[in-house]
Amino acid sequence: MNVTKPTTTPQSGLVQQTVYSVLYSISFAHLLNDMIQAIIPAIYPLIKESFHLSFSEIGIVTLAYQLTASILQPFVGLYTDRYPKPFSLAVGMAISLVGLVNLAYASDFYWILFAVSLIGVGSSIFHPDSSRVAYLASGGKRGLAQAIFQLGGNAGSALGPLLAALLVVPYGQHSVMWFGIFALMGIVLLYNIGNWYKTVALPKANKTVQEVSTGLSRNRILVSMFILILLMFSKFFYMAGMTSYYTFYLMDKFQLSVKDAQIQLFIFLAAIAVGTFAGGPLGDRFGRKYIIWISILGAAPFTLLLPYANLFYTPVLAVFIGLLISSAFSAILVYAQELMPGKVGMISGLFFGLAFGMGGLGSALLGTLADHTSISYMFDVCSYLPLIGILTGFLPDIEKRRK
Repeated sequence: MNVTKPTTTPQSGLVQQTVYSVLYSISFAHLLNDMIQAIIPAIYPLIKESFHLSFSEIGIVTLAYQLTASILQPFVGLYTDRYPKPFSLAVGMAISLVGLVNLAYASDFYWILFAVSLIGVGSSIFHPDSSRVAYLASGGKRGLAQAIFQLGGNAGSALGPLLAALLVVPYGQHSVMWFGIFALMGIVLLYNIGNWYKTVALPKANKTVQEVSTGLSRNRILVSMFILILLMFSKFFYMAGMTSYYTFYLMDKFQLSVKDAQIQLFIFLAAIAVGTFAGGPLGDRFGRKYIIWISILGAAPFTLLLPYANLFYTPVLAVFIGLLISSAFSAILVYAQELMPGKVGMISGLFFGLAFGMGGLGSALLGTLADHTSISYMFDVCSYLPLIGILTGFLPDIEKRRK
């Protein structure tokens, strides 16, 4: 990968100009990584039927994958803050490849748990350092950089179910092996990104000083972090319900086929990809706090209407929900990075870890709720979660304080 060797400023610790070639490359790597991850929920109807799984066991599969992804990420980020490992990105993708092979040939429930756990480990290694690469290549446009990075991930999440509907559902579990080709592509790409990280970004970053503090007290920072975690809870619990059970909801309420329900899931996830990209630059322009507020609380009217919509309006509302609620993550992540400067890897690992962990826990709890009540009742309960977005009003305006 050929990139122009950039310079840095002591104030920012970043390359002086935005290195778009690196941002697009790490975004495409994120697409490949998250497309592989998206296979797991996309094949739930297939493995539920093949292995006679309950909704609770489907939730446990998600929990196993997302806990392995979430628990390790903050520690990986903390370690690489101190001891950068540029080629760990390629290693993480290689572990995901091993998980894919196991998932393709798993013959029982516990083998499936092992396979998805390996994919989770690969993801936990990938996200903290790939987010740092986006940060270092941002040239100060942090929201834009995270948006480009997240766009790749959400596009991959949207493509995963679509490709699974075309390749896995018609041809069976063993066809998961086709996705190994994408993992091999990712290993090669991430090795090249690792070279840029090692030879260009890392030497420059090592010569810079810590960024300007917000001037907030330790207690105010902790309270703000707690609010951000609650906002993450509302966002990712709701997202867990949609990504894991939206297809089942459509099949149960409207009697859609598996393929048609997967296509509807693809439309919802595509809306998430668009919303994610919009959230980053809008946060750079108007302030991250306001984008977080609009994103989460603004989705509430649509989530509250969704359980009462017919087949025509359900995907329409789902698109609006996806556009709004997805725009929060880039803004939340960059807001947290600016709240605690100098800890990019740890913050990235923590918040990506929270995203996976809360998604996994949410999937397990919501699956249990659906087993004991109904899938429709579960969606009714989830519709109130975005109301937690009102807590955004208690966050400090750190952009003004930094200025």
